[in-house]
Amino acid sequence: MTSKPAPAFRARLVDQARSDLEANRRRQQELAEKVRLLKQEEALLVDILKLAERYEGLAEASTLTEQPQEEAASTGTTSRRASASATSRTPSRPTARKARTAKAARPAAKGKSRQPLLGDILMSLLAGHEEPRLAKELRDELMEKHPDRDPTPQVVRNTLESLVAKGRIRRHKQQRSVMYALAESA
Repeated sequence: MTSKPAPAFRARLVDQARSDLEANRRRQQELAEKVRLLKQEEALLVDILKLAERYEGLAEASTLTEQPQEEAASTGTTSRRASASATSRTPSRPTARKARTAKAARPAAKGKSRQPLLGDILMSLLAGHEEPRLAKELRDELMEKHPDRDPTPQVVRNTLESLVAKGRIRRHKQQRSVMYALAESA
């Protein structure tokens, strides 16, 4: 009796091995095709990088001509940066674009006066009250007294928790509410 089931079992194992081998070959072919496509994509990206490096000097030169004369004279280092980056040939085109955006943003940032830190504003708001305050109340008061500031409630809570960690304010929990007050030493 044991001789009859053995050939059937062997046949099933052979069929299973055959189907596994076929599935393995199909998977190998799929992976080989993906590797071929990835190599093509890599070659294309390398060509794009070479073109970007070749024309990077032209792109930076065109941004310099767009800059007003007095701005170019005030920065002074712009031409040195452009020539240094043109000779380095390492940054790709998106990097040059980011650099141009940063250069354009710098003069606006220089003319703008610095705003006080959010933590300092919250500390001054807490100093004006004897009792502990909710983060929501502090945010509302902040937006009322400083309409140019619009922090999210989460930013206000994170700032308050940072001040708690530094020991500048205290946290009071009442049921599910968290209230904040100045620390005595502050």
